[in-house]
Amino acid sequence: MATNDAIRKRMRRKARIRKKVAGTADRPRLTVYRSNKHIYAQVIDDLASRSIVGLSDRSAAAKAEGDKSARARAVGAAIAKLCREKGIERVVFDRNGYKYHGRVRALAEGAREGGLEF
Repeated sequence: MATNDAIRKRMRRKARIRKKVAGTADRPRLTVYRSNKHIYAQVIDDLASRSIVGLSDRSAAAKAEGDKSARARAVGAAIAKLCREKGIERVVFDRNGYKYHGRVRALAEGAREGGLEF
């Protein structure tokens, strides 16, 4: 499978997900972006079109040792902590077209352990 095919398929899956998932002020959307080396998470209020919290494994708040899955879990826990400081306890999880597997799953589990509900 060529790279363009993989990207095109992920974009189709992403569009299918985004038809159903939207963030509001009381329940914003927690979205994940996964590159080959890093993982990024963002909490978005779609109605106001603004990002509330954003974090990556490159941030000082989410530094962790270990493999990429361990770093993803740390990002999830750190973003949960930042959300709780802002008064956000419930979110909608947007896996952004990726399989709920590996680093995406680790980030979600870290966020749940940090106190976010989804």
